[in-house]
Amino acid sequence: MTFSSRHPQFFYTTAPQPCPYLPDRMERKVVTDLSGPNAETLHDRLSRAGFRRSHAIAYAPVCNGCNACVPIRIPVQRFTPGRTQKRVFKANSDLQGFQVPAKATAEQFVLFRQYQLARHATGDMASMNFADYRSMIEDTPIDTFMVEFRSPENHLMAVSLVDALSDGLSAVYSFYDTTDSARSLGSFAVLWLIEHARRRRLPYVYLGYWIAQSRKMAYKTNFRPAEILSRGSWRDLGEQDLA
Repeated sequence: MTFSSRHPQFFYTTAPQPCPYLPDRMERKVVTDLSGPNAETLHDRLSRAGFRRSHAIAYAPVCNGCNACVPIRIPVQRFTPGRTQKRVFKANSDLQGFQVPAKATAEQFVLFRQYQLARHATGDMASMNFADYRSMIEDTPIDTFMVEFRSPENHLMAVSLVDALSDGLSAVYSFYDTTDSARSLGSFAVLWLIEHARRRRLPYVYLGYWIAQSRKMAYKTNFRPAEILSRGSWRDLGEQDLA
């Protein structure tokens, strides 16, 4: 990846720290600042190169001796929901998704806290306060929005933070009501984004990193067909990749 010498882009490598997904492994990331007048264009290019965004930073894993994190995206026009995913759609047919600005609310934070304590109680995000949450939502230099999924009684059931790209949507983070497991709200949020991208005639939904050895991240291959970034090129995820 090259950039104009008139406006050089600087990349930095973080110090090693424990991997949040695979035990007994250390992670390192290459990071770069997204702020500035070219943030949208830079973010587009980096997303296609396998980077993700957090606040005003784009990052990608560069871990020594490990390539477990595999960028994955859904080709929207080729995607067809399977039998289980059709059941998920039906189970959530009463919910409505509302696209709203990337602004933190107390209602969202209550759901976020409940989700963290139920699913990631030992993770760093479980200790986030409202200021931390607001920073995660609102500190973005690019076109970012949220989707609030609400019941007919206007109860907030799930939230997705989403970046808009020129070639699709990037699912940054989602959280949901964990007390109703029959709804499979995490899967429903992804399915909703795929259909939203289809309506907007956007070719891809980016799901971040697939980690086959991590149960938290392995679910992403349930959405097929899928494409993974391998040796600098996007290609279809095959059965050999799942072996």
